[in-house]
Amino acid sequence: MKTIVEPLEGNKVKLSVELDESEFGTAIDAAFRKISREVRIPGFRPGKAPRRLVEARVGIDAARQEAIRDALPGYYERALRENDIEPIAAPEIDITSTDTDPTMAFDAVVEVMPTVSVAGYGGLRVVLPSLTVTEEEVDARMDRARDQFAELVPVNRPARDGDHVSIDRKVTRGDETLAAADDELYEVGNGRFGPEMDANLQGAKAGDILKFDVHHEQIGVVSFSILVKEVREKILPELTDEWAGEASEFDTVEELRANFRNEVEAVRKLEAAMQVRDKVVEAVVELVDEEIPEALVAPEMERRLQSLSHRLSHQGVDIGGFLQSLGESQEQFVAELRNEATSAVKADLALKAVAEMEGIEVTDDDVEQEIIDLARQSKKNPAAVRKQLENEDHLPAVRSGIRKTKALEWLIAHTELVDEEGQVIDRSQLTPAGIDSPEPEAEAAAETGPAAESRDNRENA
Repeated sequence: MKTIVEPLEGNKVKLSVELDESEFGTAIDAAFRKISREVRIPGFRPGKAPRRLVEARVGIDAARQEAIRDALPGYYERALRENDIEPIAAPEIDITSTDTDPTMAFDAVVEVMPTVSVAGYGGLRVVLPSLTVTEEEVDARMDRARDQFAELVPVNRPARDGDHVSIDRKVTRGDETLAAADDELYEVGNGRFGPEMDANLQGAKAGDILKFDVHHEQIGVVSFSILVKEVREKILPELTDEWAGEASEFDTVEELRANFRNEVEAVRKLEAAMQVRDKVVEAVVELVDEEIPEALVAPEMERRLQSLSHRLSHQGVDIGGFLQSLGESQEQFVAELRNEATSAVKADLALKAVAEMEGIEVTDDDVEQEIIDLARQSKKNPAAVRKQLENEDHLPAVRSGIRKTKALEWLIAHTELVDEEGQVIDRSQLTPAGIDSPEPEAEAAAETGPAAESRDNRENA
């Protein structure tokens, strides 16, 4: 089989394929065998008549057309493999050989996976939250600890935010009672029953009766009737070493503050580390200026929609109900879905470009380790996982996913990390797991098309 690849405009190529007489003759022989099982030749059982009799009955043209229909997809796939062409849409096929030609030739015009420019990828810079813990943050953590030991002391003054009020509450809609509670303790300003509740309680005194209406989107207008029985002020314990010893394993306030500072710092470092991958992906996506083909965006949108629908179905919710809960229109949802899909495709193409520029390769050992990891996750035998991937032709997608993961790890290692003030962050201060281990969401954001399909199938294996 001879092939010629000609680049065309619009991210397309023309693949010209020509088969010699002997190769196409094999397909014609197979076509005659197929036809012989379908036509009746007197004196012969189906499929047993000699070719010359079948050819005399149906003609060579019928066998030629049958051969083209059956064999052309295989010839096309083989030409793609031999020329390392990755199509992203169905081809436009044109048979260029004549009906009397003993050979067969065709042209296939197909849109292919684009390449993108990622100029500047080696000098990325991402901003992370500062790792410095302020005294105000430690104070807030101390106050939360004191809050657990606070006392509620009755006061003879109007209620304000942070106070607790003892109330009788009744909620009605017309003549129907929707809720009722006596001697309920409610913290003013917590928003549990909506802003109207807090607005009415602010400034209320013991003995006040409050009546107000609230509009709910789902159930309409409801009426509140509140009797304020008592106002209580929250008194926090004094910050003494004695309190610290009673409230914690530490003997002094300073030891407790130091512990809280370490805890806040550890959380800050973990959060920063977890953001690194996502922010690096976002940064490399910003480098992609090329317009992304609809043939890549549309399938990614469909994949994401199916994934969301699958998750919602387990919760007994459909897309319509989901959008209603968000207060979002279908048009807004589709626009957001398109933006997310476009960014994911850009990330996929950008990581491929980085892998190509840096000569990043995937070894057989890499693939084997991935299969072992998948087998461990799915609690299956590695050989069974490999066989499934081979049968479903997903091993190329696995290799592609590994290569992009390696490209992302290369980018992370070569990206400058700074805080909001532009100070360089020492990556050794960040939690190693957040930097060195693949983050599923970031990895997923960088996988589209066959790679994402393979990942989904592996997760469901």
